[in-house]
Amino acid sequence: MKQFFAFVKKEFFHIWRDKRTMFILLGMPVVQIVIFGFALTNEVKNSKIAVLDQSKDAATASLISELNSSRYFDVERNLISADEIEPAFRSGKIKLAVILPNQFGEDLQHVNNATIQLIADASDPNVANTLTNYAAAVVMDYQNRITNNQKLPYTINVETRMLYNPQLKGAYNFVPGVMAMVLLLVCTMMTAITIVREKEMGTMEIMLVSPMKPQLVVFAKAVPYLLLSTINIASILLLSVYVLEVPINGSLALLVAESILFTLVSLSLGLLISSGAESQQTAMFISLVALFLPTVMLSGFMFPIENMPFPLRTVSNIVPAKWYYIIVKSVMIKGVGITAVWKETLILTGMMLFFLVLAIKRFKIRLQ
Repeated sequence: MKQFFAFVKKEFFHIWRDKRTMFILLGMPVVQIVIFGFALTNEVKNSKIAVLDQSKDAATASLISELNSSRYFDVERNLISADEIEPAFRSGKIKLAVILPNQFGEDLQHVNNATIQLIADASDPNVANTLTNYAAAVVMDYQNRITNNQKLPYTINVETRMLYNPQLKGAYNFVPGVMAMVLLLVCTMMTAITIVREKEMGTMEIMLVSPMKPQLVVFAKAVPYLLLSTINIASILLLSVYVLEVPINGSLALLVAESILFTLVSLSLGLLISSGAESQQTAMFISLVALFLPTVMLSGFMFPIENMPFPLRTVSNIVPAKWYYIIVKSVMIKGVGITAVWKETLILTGMMLFFLVLAIKRFKIRLQ
């Protein structure tokens, strides 16, 4: 038993000295509990909506107040005409539009019957269904309140229209998210082992005596993967259109260009990881752990980001997949152009330059 406890003590000290093992044992559970606990919810809160109030009477003002005071909705815009509905959805700033017709209050008082139209962005069918149900519940509460919970003849009918995805196909939300996840993970993992593999194989000395500048060596390592990634992009788009039946409503050239930009971001991130890792296993571990979980949890693909607390919403901004996911949904499903996604494009460009410059800088330090 004495030898057994000696081995246990030795193993304990070994784990204690290994910082990565300590992080996996103690840090990862804490991180996962915090992220899952706050982000893993299907409840949709604080969704931005637009209201087109064509009646502007006391009844519509009261109903809009009911919507705005609920924890599910924030009235982002008050529209003036129906022509503003489509641009509002294309901007990506609202997920639901509430249309209140002319003489809403008078119809309710005199005819005892009024109709409200709800238009939802069904590119994410689950969120669209949830929001329309929430809105219908708020309208029902309002109706019960004005009738004092009695069966009086006041009736408010709710008409629902699903924009972009009237059939509520799950693939419309699934495909952009999977595209972001696959391209990021595959491209990053491919390049994450390139430089560190030279160290392990002992060929780093050959690179050191090479007449090529360090930045050219880094670029040369990224080019083959970029070319191979274009095959990935083509196959993903072909499968999306012809197998999963998700249409490309926007410009195909813009979608391909944005996908190549996102691929460059992923390759640059992989080179950065590779320049700092000590072994291929470490590079693969960092690529999987540091990218897979944030991509799934914080890109908006599986769980609405607006539901998350402020710290997680802030962290989500540094996840490249979040911005590519927004771009693909906007171009592929909504059919918008570069003017609607220029901000996301600029952010991805900045990320690519940051990762690439940092990777070259770290590679140059290694050479010195």
